[in-house]
Amino acid sequence: MSTLRPDAIDVPLVLSAEVFDIPLEDSKHIIYAPLRRAAFIGNPYVAEFIRRLQSGKGQWPSEPEGSSMVKLLQALQIIGAGPEPRPLNNFSSLPQPTSLTLFLTTACNLRCHYCYASAGNGKAKFMRMEIAKRGIDFVAANAARKGARCIELTFHGGGEPTLHWSVLTESLLYARRKAADLALQMQATLATNGVLPDKKIDWVLANFSGVNISCDGLPSIHDQCRPTASGQGSSGQVLHTLRRFDEAGLNYGIRLTLLAKHIPSLPDSVEFLCSNFSPNSIQIEPVYLLGRGSGERTAETDEFIEAFRIAQWNAAAHGRKIIFSGARVGSLTNHFCSATQGNFCLSADGNVTACHEAFSEESPQADVFFYGRPEPNSQGYFFDQQVLDHLRDQAVENRAHCSGCFAKWSCGGDCYYKWRAGSGGGEFNGSARCHIIRELTKDQILERIEASGGMIWHDPPTPPMQDQA
Repeated sequence: MSTLRPDAIDVPLVLSAEVFDIPLEDSKHIIYAPLRRAAFIGNPYVAEFIRRLQSGKGQWPSEPEGSSMVKLLQALQIIGAGPEPRPLNNFSSLPQPTSLTLFLTTACNLRCHYCYASAGNGKAKFMRMEIAKRGIDFVAANAARKGARCIELTFHGGGEPTLHWSVLTESLLYARRKAADLALQMQATLATNGVLPDKKIDWVLANFSGVNISCDGLPSIHDQCRPTASGQGSSGQVLHTLRRFDEAGLNYGIRLTLLAKHIPSLPDSVEFLCSNFSPNSIQIEPVYLLGRGSGERTAETDEFIEAFRIAQWNAAAHGRKIIFSGARVGSLTNHFCSATQGNFCLSADGNVTACHEAFSEESPQADVFFYGRPEPNSQGYFFDQQVLDHLRDQAVENRAHCSGCFAKWSCGGDCYYKWRAGSGGGEFNGSARCHIIRELTKDQILERIEASGGMIWHDPPTPPMQDQA
């Protein structure tokens, strides 16, 4: 950018993109236009030029129409282009979901020290088959009416879904028959702790298209964090399940929860998993200070960011990727997840919740996330429009604190449940997760610039990330 001059001829220039200046070391700046999927490395003059355009003082410094900077900004659609499309995926109609998540039980065979759900505490709940059938019938009818190609069925918890084996297997087979009757395809996924006997593993391999399995890395750390109900280590069983998945070529991902005291070991944990297993991704999240994890020391720190960066290098050396839920430059959305866009999940008692954390009517903040119940005189559901409207309002464009954040259109405002839990339901004023999101998002922007030749990244526009309806 050495050809850019402050003594150029005045020409009227107007921004046609939302642009962010992200300072780097050595007086360099990332100039980032998230909705144009574009970024480049600029010098202080470029950053000042952008700032003056943003403030309406673009006549100085200014550039002739043929200057290299003006040409670049035009090519990236930052100036001189039409209106910038925004990923505003909002709706106001009643939900017509084609995807269903079943929280089969609050029972669990583990007693993970940080469990957000405190699974296994208190009397366990188990879903009845008629509750699962009603939900499956509902999403299948929606899919047929909307002309969708498939229905999606996910088993999650609250607890370990495979402990309610009879309803898990029966409901999946019922959904498959229902889909076939309506000429629909069906996809089934499972979230599990991986403590499974071989007969259950065989059935999972034969019936699920994808699995997310919890594993905290090095066996010594996993056993500390995720003991069985009798207090024994569970790593041996989980690693056996991972080996079985690899032998069968199953599409699976690993979820690793990180305590503050284990941050220094994160690179070694990722190296262990990547050296011995073949997950398509490893999601790493600092411990949530919820449930049995409420007494833990926060892991949302600069130390986590640095350990994550080293772990990324380790994973890349094996051709693997690790992810953090809030940093995702490849996506454009105004919602963090489907919890604020009509996510359709059934509790063990058959009521409708939007959030995996609010899995039970007794969960903290259940009143915020439970928005439906079975309609007594039909096979459908009654939906509380007031609760739905509140959830749908939790879009990033409605959050004053997020307005100036360069990561907002990929983060989507972060997890609504977590920031409500952290703020007590008050106004969102940022969190330690925000800092992690910005730092890791900045890394992803730099990676894309580097992969594009080291100076400029510009991807063609893609459709906004779609939330479940």
